[in-house]
Amino acid sequence: MSDHEAFMQRAIELALKARGRTHPNPMVGCVIVRDGQIVAEGFHEKAGHAHAEVVAIENLEGAGDGCTLYVTLEPCSNFGRTPPCTNAISQRGIKRVVIGAIDPNPNEQGRGVGILRENGIEVMTGICEAECVAINAGYNKVMNEGRPLVVAKYAMTLDGKIATREGHSAWISNEESRAYTHQLRDRYDAIMVGSNTAKTDNPKLTCRKDGGRNPVRIVVDPQLVVPADSAVFADDGTRRIMLTRTDVQGAEALKNQGVEVIEIGGSEHHIDLSEAMSALAERGVTSVLVEGGGGLLGSLFDANLIDRAHVFVAPKLIGGADATTPIAGVGVSEVKLGAHLVNVRVDRFGDDVLIEGDVKREG
Repeated sequence: MSDHEAFMQRAIELALKARGRTHPNPMVGCVIVRDGQIVAEGFHEKAGHAHAEVVAIENLEGAGDGCTLYVTLEPCSNFGRTPPCTNAISQRGIKRVVIGAIDPNPNEQGRGVGILRENGIEVMTGICEAECVAINAGYNKVMNEGRPLVVAKYAMTLDGKIATREGHSAWISNEESRAYTHQLRDRYDAIMVGSNTAKTDNPKLTCRKDGGRNPVRIVVDPQLVVPADSAVFADDGTRRIMLTRTDVQGAEALKNQGVEVIEIGGSEHHIDLSEAMSALAERGVTSVLVEGGGGLLGSLFDANLIDRAHVFVAPKLIGGADATTPIAGVGVSEVKLGAHLVNVRVDRFGDDVLIEGDVKREG
C-alpha cells in the first residue's frame, strides 16, 4: 500500500464513524499530513455540521504550508448550510489536495477540483476511488438516479420460508442475527415495512444497539389499514413517514400526531413504488432498509428497485405450500431473468448464515 492509499484509508475510517447520520449529505473523512505524519483529521458528523475538511483544518496547528490534505470526496465549492470547503482549504495555505472520489452532485462534479487548481493548489484524484465511492452508495444513487438505495433484509428457513402457514415467524433467526439486524438499522437512513407487516406484527422498528440511532420509519399503506396508534407511529422523536395513495381519505389522525403522509399515485391496492422512492429522495432519504413483508419486497423486486440484500438463512425447516415466501410479487418467467448477488459476503452468526451482496439483473 502506498502512503497515499494509507492516508486515504484513514480518511475512509473517519468517514464511516458517521454512518447512517449524515443524510442527505454524504459521509466524508479527511486527514492532513505534514512530513509524512498525520497532524490533523476530521469527519462530517451530520447534515448542518461542519464538513470534514473544515473540521480537520480547525484541528490543524500552525500554517498549512507544506501540508497535504486527503479527503474521501471532492471538496464542495458552493454555499449551502456551510461555506465552501474550497475556500477554507485555500485560505489556510494548503498547497496539495488528494481526493478519493469526485462528487456526483451535478452542482459540484469537478467544480471543486477546478477551483482548487485555479488557486494554485496541486490536486490528485482517484486514490482508493472504488472504496470512497462505495461508502456513499445511497448518496450516489440519489444523485445519479433520483432515488434512494433500496436494501432488502429478511430471515428465512432452509426451505425458503419467512413464516408458517398460520403467519407465525418468531423467531426464525437467532439472537446473534437479530443483534446484527440492529446494526443494519443503525447504518441505513430509513427502515420500511408494508401495511400487512405493520398491522400484524405491530413492530417498533427501533434500533436497539448500544450507541445506535433510530432510522426514519416508513410504512407503505395504500389503503390506510394500519391503525394510527400502532407502535411504528409512536412519537419518540424519530421521523415517521406514511406512503399511501393520492385518493385515500382518513390520514388526519396520522398527520395530527406528526406523521408525514406522502400521497403517491397508484392502483386500488398498490402505490407506484418508483414514484414513492423519488419522493423519499426529495425529502432527504438516501437509503432504505426494507424488512418486509413478502408482498412489498416482491413489488420492489418486480419494479427492479432492490439494490442490495442482507439474507439470513436459519437451519430450520417448516414446510407448507401456504407458508410465506420472502419475496412474493409476480416474479420472473425464466431463471435467467432473475437477479443474482455480486460482491457477495458470507458470514455466520451462530448456526445462522448471512449472505450479503449487491443485486444485479441481466439486461
